[in-house]
Amino acid sequence: MPWRDRTGAFSPFKAAIFAALFVPALLLAQTAWENALGPKPWQAATHDTGTWAIRILLLSLLVTPARQVLRQARIAEVRRMVGVACFAYALLHLGLYAGDNSFDLVKVASEIIKRIYLTIGFVALAGLAVLAATSTDAMLRRMGGASWRRLHRLVYPLAALALVHFTLQSKADVTEPMLMAGLFAWLMGYRVIAPGGGAPGVLVLLGLTVFAAGATAAVEFAWYALATGIDPWRVLAANLDVAFGLRPALWVGVVGLGAAAARLLAGLRGPRRRARPSPGAAITSGEAA
Repeated sequence: MPWRDRTGAFSPFKAAIFAALFVPALLLAQTAWENALGPKPWQAATHDTGTWAIRILLLSLLVTPARQVLRQARIAEVRRMVGVACFAYALLHLGLYAGDNSFDLVKVASEIIKRIYLTIGFVALAGLAVLAATSTDAMLRRMGGASWRRLHRLVYPLAALALVHFTLQSKADVTEPMLMAGLFAWLMGYRVIAPGGGAPGVLVLLGLTVFAAGATAAVEFAWYALATGIDPWRVLAANLDVAFGLRPALWVGVVGLGAAAARLLAGLRGPRRRARPSPGAAITSGEAA
């Protein structure tokens, strides 16, 4: 059961995460029940579930850094349910898109083939389906650890495809896609600099924060320069003006600084305890490291 730890005992931590993963769907259902989804309810629900699928996908990628930075081995135990939840929201996203097209599956398939952003999104969903199907301990044993890990590292390019899909369908307002792209850059950069089994030092994390924030600003600049008629220099300059809120690059910087602060505080608590390895702690969301 998802609310039990590897020993079979009830885990309040896992139970809380399990319940939290249902919250976006329940809120969406409540909004739909109240007829508050706007003039295009199917489209609004489709966008909402797709956005949550990507958010939860990034949360699944956050498990390893959070476990290492906070020195809390039990965080790894929720990776499976977070990953499966990501696939569930992505599948619901596709189902709602079909509903928006009156469940005309021929039309849905035609649109996926004709529109590149839909093709990219469908490829990402298909990849997540493979990872979800092979996420069990039984499949881990059947495939062998090395093969299983190689397969589940596909989560990284799949996440990149999902972000491209999100950005292309967002049209002019790409604030959240840019934020997610910046956080993804931080998560990928972390995996490059992290020593085996442990978190990087505070200064290294600060350097990663500067890199990720800069990458976010650069990607946002390139998007507005190539895909819209909006002056990209004005968008870039907006990163220095917080009068109307923080731009995605600055939010990525805030998150990175938070991670560095958490690393510092965890280091002050002293060395961490080593947790016994367990197949059940292996990820099932599609992340192998």
